[in-house]
Amino acid sequence: MPQQPTSGSDAPHLPRSAPIEAYGKGGFAFAGMSHRGSLLCLPDAIWAWPVTRPEEIDRTSLEQVFAAANGIDTLIIGTGTDVWLPPAALREALRRVTVVLDAMQTGPAIRTYNIMIGERRRVAAALIAVP
Repeated sequence: MPQQPTSGSDAPHLPRSAPIEAYGKGGFAFAGMSHRGSLLCLPDAIWAWPVTRPEEIDRTSLEQVFAAANGIDTLIIGTGTDVWLPPAALREALRRVTVVLDAMQTGPAIRTYNIMIGERRRVAAALIAVP
């Protein structure tokens, strides 16, 4: 089983995408692993993501998404238990790299992400952990 890096590590938790099997209590379970804190799920890897509140979501916190944009059609953002309206500038920046942004609470975001990866869609998810 891959070693779990601390937040901010250069190593992914998992070098591929995987469905999220469970969430809550400040973390997630996926591919037989568990992680405390938020996650950034890209088509080629799952990473720790240091964001804890929707207000922290910006181009910098999504830098890996922008870097991988040529392999992503949709970015699902799970905003924890809050409802969040993405700033127009962020939505436009993603649109310029042809990534559609869809923000919703983390529970629905996980369900949507799991369906989309099951359909082999080019999807990424930025998921804020919920208590």
